[in-house]
Amino acid sequence: MSAPFGAGPLRIITADERLREARGIKGVLTGTSGIGKTTQLLTLDPQRTLFLNLEAGELAVQGWPGDEIRIRDWEVARDLAAWIGGANPAMRDDQSYGPGHFARVCAAFGPATQLDKYDTVFVDSISVASRICLQWCKGQSQAQSDRTGKPDLRATYGLLGQEMIGWLTHLQHTPAKNIWLVGLLDRKLDDFGKPFFSMQIEGSKTGLELPGIVDEVITLTELRPEKGEAFRAFICTTINDFGLPAKDRSGRLSMIEPAHLGRLMAKIRRPRPEGAARLNFDLPAAATAPNPPTTQGA
Repeated sequence: MSAPFGAGPLRIITADERLREARGIKGVLTGTSGIGKTTQLLTLDPQRTLFLNLEAGELAVQGWPGDEIRIRDWEVARDLAAWIGGANPAMRDDQSYGPGHFARVCAAFGPATQLDKYDTVFVDSISVASRICLQWCKGQSQAQSDRTGKPDLRATYGLLGQEMIGWLTHLQHTPAKNIWLVGLLDRKLDDFGKPFFSMQIEGSKTGLELPGIVDEVITLTELRPEKGEAFRAFICTTINDFGLPAKDRSGRLSMIEPAHLGRLMAKIRRPRPEGAARLNFDLPAAATAPNPPTTQGA
């Protein structure tokens, strides 16, 4: 969903209105440490991009001529999400991201119209955001046991999940802006020694729900062909040959795309056949049932 929040009576949006809406791309850019995730900022228009820096990793983009906001605590991260995404009328004034919160943030930061000059918000990184949020959660009364007054880890991680999902969902609903969340990818082994990949995010709830919140999950990786030199590329589709996390809600991307975020967004926006005409429902000619039934119906 990219439509802006708005209070008022229920209104049916016509097809023409919906097709004319400016829709931002909401995505996660993930990859192993040092692969060049932050450097993708250099592929974006510096005049139209706002860099939210939580990781203090600006050495990789030193000299980038765009605007930057540095974030070191969770309250600021939450206030910035409210400032960028606007007020959510479903929330009360005393709740995060509600009209009252948005009004307080605008009084502190200035009118939200200052952000109209930006098309894209580049957040580096969600991995650090989860750590900052966890530290904040540990100091909240909800994270203490009512009976003993001692820290309650289950309550702490429950609060962490609520805060992170609320933050991400509010950013995802930001009207007409592209939101890219950078995250670190870990390679792990399961109980049978089989490798798998997961995003480095504190708590399990956020990592499990994040792919369902955003439109795109793009993994930046190194590919080594049998002949020729290794190269970096984006893995963009859920069904891929590498077992890497990926998702493309636009339906315009191939499994492997050039490692250039600006060109990737341009490809996502290009025209395509609408409706069922762009889908292929046929099975491959060589497709066979992997587990044929062994019993017959009565």
